[in-house]
Amino acid sequence: MNRRIGSCATRENGLAGTLREELSVIDDDQRQQTALFRFGLIADLVQLAPGTPGIYRLMAVKADREYRIPGSSRTRIAMDTIRDWLGLYRVGGFEALLPKPRCDAGRPRVLPDALVESLLAIKEQHRGYSVREVIRQVQALGHVPAGIALPPSSVHRLFSRHGLMQKTPEDPSDNDRRRFQFQKAGELCMSDVMHGPGVIVAGKRKAKSYLIAFLDDATRVIPYAAFALSENTEAFLGVFKQALMRRGLPTRLYVDNGSAYRSRQLELVCAKLGITLIHARAYQPQGKGKIERWFRTVRTQLLPTLTAQDLSSLESLNRRLWGYVEGEYHQSPHRGLAGRTPYDSWSMTADEVRYPSADTDLDEIFLFEAKRKVQRDRTVSLDGVLYELDAALVNETVLLRYDPGGRRGQPLKVWCKGRFIHEAKPVDAYANCFVKRNRPSQNPQPGAATAVPEMAANTAPTPLPGLRLADMPATDKDLKEAR
Repeated sequence: MNRRIGSCATRENGLAGTLREELSVIDDDQRQQTALFRFGLIADLVQLAPGTPGIYRLMAVKADREYRIPGSSRTRIAMDTIRDWLGLYRVGGFEALLPKPRCDAGRPRVLPDALVESLLAIKEQHRGYSVREVIRQVQALGHVPAGIALPPSSVHRLFSRHGLMQKTPEDPSDNDRRRFQFQKAGELCMSDVMHGPGVIVAGKRKAKSYLIAFLDDATRVIPYAAFALSENTEAFLGVFKQALMRRGLPTRLYVDNGSAYRSRQLELVCAKLGITLIHARAYQPQGKGKIERWFRTVRTQLLPTLTAQDLSSLESLNRRLWGYVEGEYHQSPHRGLAGRTPYDSWSMTADEVRYPSADTDLDEIFLFEAKRKVQRDRTVSLDGVLYELDAALVNETVLLRYDPGGRRGQPLKVWCKGRFIHEAKPVDAYANCFVKRNRPSQNPQPGAATAVPEMAANTAPTPLPGLRLADMPATDKDLKEAR
């Protein structure tokens, strides 16, 4: 009897082993068929070198076709997927196109009923637990059978099917969002950046543009907005300066958390003008909903109407933008303003707006600052240009103030220890060949003393006359005759 049972068990184990081998062969065969299908799709692209013109057009054509994909009910392949397969083949050859085997191969993929009940019970009792925390609780209770994997994605799908991932009204939430709107113009101005259309630069290449805009919270007026070729600090401050000149100084400026908004230059400008700088919470774009809504208006009303002429240069694009803002947007009734236009709301509530005083020099306030140490040759470097400073500043750390939008080699304002020193200009290396140094020579030449010391002190030395070309011997024969 025991021998019979043992033989049956041996036979069952042998059948199970044979079944596993057959399944493994089937899996390997299916993986190979999938890899062959992938290679057939990219075979003509493999022959092309990377960066070949037209290769992405061929990928787009392939992405528009329908296929019979092994092991899948889908019929189309995304263009990004085709590009990934091509990159895999170029790096690892045909083997790289084989689908990766499942990490749970050989293990049951269906969760036992007792384990499902335990997972659901813990999640129902503790709705605030995350998926990973529920898994840790179940494992701690010993309810997970040996050989059963609990991927967080599978448990998440289980909870979603039973409605346990949806928040209920009584669930606590730290996202306390409320609609707000200031009463007076200039009390709050918010700013953000939108990705714009491509525009022709210098009549040749096409570059991406960025729409930098400012919006008054109480009136929805756009103090200023402009397309730029970058969203860095230099571009942002240029638009900000125009907004201040046109619509005055806001009490608060509400911006995002990008690098341009966290820059020291923006903090200095706001501090000097008495503007409170407020940064939105990270990953909470809802706080700037008004300007996001204005960007959507621009996308639906302005961008579809742009012509080739509007996109021929950045200046043409900005003229078209400002024509739309002043001629259409500011003159249209706004639902958030009880049917009034932004212009009407501004005229009714702008009595307390602050404007720059007559002695406020915005050009000076918006200058960028950079610290440099003066070298022994009296020079400092900024953006690859050498500037010459006063000799008394050697080895001192100075503050350079400059206009980032100015021409290359523009004069710099030099400050040291809180005092303005002078304007520095680029080094003229050739002129320095004939300038007398402000110190006595360390190697005096015999007979160099002059009869009139006061003239020597005030007159630059005259360069020695050079040898004329006509005085130089032309040939070896002339040289011998000269000797």
